[in-house]
Amino acid sequence: MPSQFSRRSLIRGLTAATVTLSLAGGLAACGGDSDAATTTGPAGTVTVGRQSNGAARETELKVSEVKSISARLPASVRRSGKLVIGVGALPSGSAPLNFVGSDQHTLTGSEPDLGRLVAAVLGLEPEIRNSTWENLFVGLDSGKVDVAFSNVTDTEERKKKYDFASYRKDNLAFEVLKKSTWNFDGDYENLAGRTVSVGSGTNQEKILLEWKAKLAKEGKKLTVKYFPDQNAINLALNSGKIDAFFGPNPGVAYRARQTAHTPAPTRSAGSFSGAGATLQGLIAATAKKDSGLAGPLADAVNYLIGHGQYAKWLAAYNLSDEAVATSKINPPGLPLDNS
Repeated sequence: MPSQFSRRSLIRGLTAATVTLSLAGGLAACGGDSDAATTTGPAGTVTVGRQSNGAARETELKVSEVKSISARLPASVRRSGKLVIGVGALPSGSAPLNFVGSDQHTLTGSEPDLGRLVAAVLGLEPEIRNSTWENLFVGLDSGKVDVAFSNVTDTEERKKKYDFASYRKDNLAFEVLKKSTWNFDGDYENLAGRTVSVGSGTNQEKILLEWKAKLAKEGKKLTVKYFPDQNAINLALNSGKIDAFFGPNPGVAYRARQTAHTPAPTRSAGSFSGAGATLQGLIAATAKKDSGLAGPLADAVNYLIGHGQYAKWLAAYNLSDEAVATSKINPPGLPLDNS
């Protein structure tokens, strides 16, 4: 079980707005995985941003089954009548992407909400299963979940085991305290002498560790630190234990908005593509390789793009600048060697 902070110490360490962010992040149960409550609207609708605690504008969208797409589903999935969606939000999630909502029960965020929209197009009941990031992929490998909607970056390494249907641009960012004068400026050399936190097992970790290796060859030091969850990262940044956090741009932008009028506001100190310097990174629905799901998933996303629900979903979460024109099956991803 990940280490936990007491409520008293958490409140001491965080500003009021950051405490709000922590609550929005969800006081999720410890452990490897859990079934998360899913919310549905009236027949033929999906409500996005429900229970989001200010991370999104609640929006009801009309979505019905498209039989020409659902007919292409693998027979086993079609017979089951449900789409089992994996989300790696334990232990505390990361708003606005995935987190336990204001009712302390419902898994909300842009990622599970898109999963619900896709399930509606496919004529399936969404079943959300929440897990740690590592167990998200265990669930895919074992068949416990059908597809991951969890800010998964398309990478060439992951393509060895998984198929992708892209749905959003993958941009990363460095988060610093607003009072910091440091900026990334697109140059890894500016990381020399800095201490940066990153999520373990993520594509941003891969990129950061490659920069660390480059700097080491030049006789320069970059210190990389790991923490159990976003709440601990926030505490480390506020206390000066780290200079920056390197993570998904949506979360960095969200926390900058949430802390803007507090004694310890944060800001973005620069962004970088999740696929490296020469390729726009992409976030994708992730299914087990050769499962037969990638095609219907991409078709469902393209239906949502073409009929307007996709744009409204992004707008609800303030992510319109990460829109893609089309969903693609297994597009080029983060190269095996990004150096």
